[in-house]
Amino acid sequence: MDFEARARSVIEMEADSLREMASRLGSEFGEAVKLIRESLENRGKVVIVGVGKSGNVGHKIAATLNSTGATAVVLNSQNALHGDLGLLSDGDVVLALSYSGETEELLGLLPFLRSFDVKVVALSGKRDSSLSRAADVALDTWVEREACPMNLAPTSSSTAMLVMGDALAMVLLEARGFSEDDFARYHPGGSLGRALLLKVGDVMRRNEAIPMVGITAKVIDAVAEMNRSRAGACLILSTDGKLAGIFTHGDFARGYEKNPAIGELPVADLMTRNPISLTEDSLAVEAVKKVGEKRIDDIVVVNAEGKPIGLIDAQDLARLKLV
Repeated sequence: MDFEARARSVIEMEADSLREMASRLGSEFGEAVKLIRESLENRGKVVIVGVGKSGNVGHKIAATLNSTGATAVVLNSQNALHGDLGLLSDGDVVLALSYSGETEELLGLLPFLRSFDVKVVALSGKRDSSLSRAADVALDTWVEREACPMNLAPTSSSTAMLVMGDALAMVLLEARGFSEDDFARYHPGGSLGRALLLKVGDVMRRNEAIPMVGITAKVIDAVAEMNRSRAGACLILSTDGKLAGIFTHGDFARGYEKNPAIGELPVADLMTRNPISLTEDSLAVEAVKKVGEKRIDDIVVVNAEGKPIGLIDAQDLARLKLV
């Protein structure tokens, strides 16, 4: 067997199922988002219930909702009738997951869920299933076939259900105006959370830690400054103290290949003009983005007058666990 070819076939089959599901998406999706948003705005929550693989998917959907500020809990359908219905409150939205829509444990629970003033959103692969008919809104997660060669193990169907949950969470996020600052509040321990909470001024090098030379300096002077401050770049200042450019170790290496006597050349001839810069009050996440997007190692921090007041080195971001 060609394992790689078989793996590609599985991935492509599941991707095709997702594209087909996306093409069928209709107004019912917007209705589901509105129901959940209204519940959250009224201090309600999303209660997710599913059995087997659908239950596993439900845990992931709940985690995604919680991480984006939408309170969600998982209700175990087997324990619900033995006290766990206490999780449910009037005004909640129940997200019921069942590909067949005929899962006995879930259907048996529906009447008791309906004894509360809740809305039910179904994720099912069968539009005319008992679950879909009983729900206030039914989202279609049908797939043509499973990626399993016997068409038995939930693969394409569970992926479709998971992605539908992701779509709900992400559209809900935007509909509620959830921001990067909000994200940081729920992820304070992660690298992205730290980057969103910190400002550039909190992580930049200052004062004597910034390697700087004047516009008339030679390359050897800039290299000496970099060695002194243990930095990978040196800022070049114009005669009025504003940022004229930046000279990096990479610039030196490339220049040395062409001319081993590079040290005596004017640094202004080899510097990068108009380097990427940020202000002190920018979020640290902006520095992280710039480093990744521009593939650079150093970012200059300037004040309102265009004068350099700091330097961010990619190594500093790594040391602070921001990347």
